[in-house]
Amino acid sequence: MLGFSITDPSNSLEWMIFLAKKYSGMFLEGTWLTLYIAVAGTILGFLLGYIIGIIQDIRINEGDSILKKGIFKILKAICRIYVEIFRDTPMIVQAMVLYYGIRQANVNITPLFAGVMVTVLNTGAYMAETVRAGIGSIDMGQRKGAWAMGMSPMKTMIYVVLPQAFKNIIPEMANTFLTNLKMTSVLNVIAVQELFMAAKTVGGNYYKYFESYLVIAVIYFVLCFVFNRLFTFLEKKMKKTENYALAVEYMENP
Repeated sequence: MLGFSITDPSNSLEWMIFLAKKYSGMFLEGTWLTLYIAVAGTILGFLLGYIIGIIQDIRINEGDSILKKGIFKILKAICRIYVEIFRDTPMIVQAMVLYYGIRQANVNITPLFAGVMVTVLNTGAYMAETVRAGIGSIDMGQRKGAWAMGMSPMKTMIYVVLPQAFKNIIPEMANTFLTNLKMTSVLNVIAVQELFMAAKTVGGNYYKYFESYLVIAVIYFVLCFVFNRLFTFLEKKMKKTENYALAVEYMENP
């Protein structure tokens, strides 16, 4: 037995155990929301970054029509502006501006939805550059070889370039998820009831902020440790697969 009354803790360790037990429901709910925001934000942000990265990689040729050139130039400019804004401003500021800006426009938006949206937009901006770099890392000779075999630029991108680029950016995607897992803590400024907000609320009940924050420090550590090991395992598995499986499959069954 621990040898102390759970109703009368006398040191920091006892307070941590007391708070963790008494407010276990609040900590679990905060952990769930933290995971939900991190997972949803990373997956949707990754898809957004993938689209933007592909747009940024599109080449404008001399023979293209004026309309096509104009559309792609506008799209590229919009993507560059978006990436610069979200990479060069803090996520906590983005959350405040987006949440209160939307509410000021008389649009009813929940803190959770705003938190996911901010995470998606922030992740998309960083992943866009990662995807662009991943696409650029693929030897241009592979594209030319696919074009020589009759594949269109779009099919070349889908079946030859993107599968290889995806494998190259898996480590960065894992790092982004772990970052999002920790960065959800800033969303407490717009009243998202994630893990940090739970600790803030619990700590205020007994004025034991130190012990309350130590509880979530343990939770954050366990989450990040487990997911880091999981991503390391998946990365090793991915390295054992063939780079050109999708491309070969397409060439055999176009």
